[in-house]
Amino acid sequence: MTSDDNKNDSNPKRNNRPARTRGQGQDNPAFERSDKPGIRARQAAAKMLAAVVDRKTSLDGMLDAGNGNPVYRELNEADRALVRAILNSALRQLPRIEAMIGSLLQNPLPEGARALDHVLTVAAAQILYLDIPDHSAVDLAVEQAQIDPRNKRFASLVNAVLRRMSREKQDLLDNVGEKIPAIPAWFHKRLVAYYGADEAARIADALLTPAAIDLTVKSDAKGWAERLNGRLLPTGSIRLAGFSGAVPALSGFDDGEWWVQDAAAALPAKLFGSLTGKRVVDLCAAPGGKTAQLILAGADVTALDQSASRLKRLQGNLARLGLEAATQEINMADFRTQELFDAALLDAPCSSTGTIRRHPDVLWTKGPEDIEKLAVLQEKLLRHALTLVKPDGLVVFSNCSLDKREGEEVTERVLAGGNCERVAIDPAQWPGLESAVTSLGEFRTTPAMIPPQDGFSGGLDGFYAVVLRRKA
Repeated sequence: MTSDDNKNDSNPKRNNRPARTRGQGQDNPAFERSDKPGIRARQAAAKMLAAVVDRKTSLDGMLDAGNGNPVYRELNEADRALVRAILNSALRQLPRIEAMIGSLLQNPLPEGARALDHVLTVAAAQILYLDIPDHSAVDLAVEQAQIDPRNKRFASLVNAVLRRMSREKQDLLDNVGEKIPAIPAWFHKRLVAYYGADEAARIADALLTPAAIDLTVKSDAKGWAERLNGRLLPTGSIRLAGFSGAVPALSGFDDGEWWVQDAAAALPAKLFGSLTGKRVVDLCAAPGGKTAQLILAGADVTALDQSASRLKRLQGNLARLGLEAATQEINMADFRTQELFDAALLDAPCSSTGTIRRHPDVLWTKGPEDIEKLAVLQEKLLRHALTLVKPDGLVVFSNCSLDKREGEEVTERVLAGGNCERVAIDPAQWPGLESAVTSLGEFRTTPAMIPPQDGFSGGLDGFYAVVLRRKA
């Protein structure tokens, strides 16, 4: 991401500071330790926020219970849950938090004060967006500053800013925070360019709501919706209402009757229709939800993935579901076949900007230059996918990006090559999702689609999907 793209245009006081160097963190031996209850959780949150924002580190990896960030792993489960809540709120609302903190500063923070930035942001996320006593968030932030040699001299500033934020938080939320998008300026500009200002605003607002848990079932979706007290969506998926328990404890899990899969992610595999007797290759298959759909549609499936660990996860998921597919550990770009397939599914690597509801770090670990690189890769992979199917064979190309540079524009460049044609999706075949089918007959879902209903949250991942037929 370039320096211009990474700016928060709304708050010049907090821009243009150099990123923190690697190795700085709350576990530095020079730091004093504190036994104050709750302090280690806040230190972990600040350290991991720095890793995401300053070093573009994926949050998922750091939150892994077995191999994640050491500061996170040493916490008990209650503190881990608190860290996740702080980070999710901070990353979802970061431009607004920065603007509100900036409005309370008489002078810009010193250059290089990134560690102080993160202490303030972690505390502000608790005060503004979480159900945590304000005095606790303030006191722990002051303690955090006092035991950090870089921030000790700013402890009184931390106290003053956060206490004022606590007193004025509703005014700040209404008159500062709500007036700017909660997403980075570079991404907001792209949404406006692609979707228009009004729809971009709806999408940005929808991204603030955490994603629901959606299930894809083997059969009898209506019956399983009733058994699980779920909502049957237009996609055929089942949405759970406010579920926060252990998914494996739900009825039907052990019997392999369903799997977790966002409603939008369930669409691409359905675009083939019946696949009885057809040979299909799933080119980027893990974790296997789409592979399972292809098998259930009647296909003889070959599933590829270049990651051994992800392929192992796919195999485990299929085993639980009682389904079988041939699997191969390989980069799909290197895959060749003597016997061409009837169809291929390419759910391509992408920026994942359509999944921000459950992965709020994406917009801070990815930038415009990543999108450009991924679009080039997708075009290469799509052209290769077309060589793997027979003449008149179908390729479904999809990804979970909201950026049309990675979807529609890739398709248009490949179509211009003349060796394939678009097979238009008929909106009449998708009742309740007609608005997701474009005028060209492609799928384009956004988190602003599917309204909430009867206690069930709305939205679905941002997804693009198109059906292409290889010409004879």
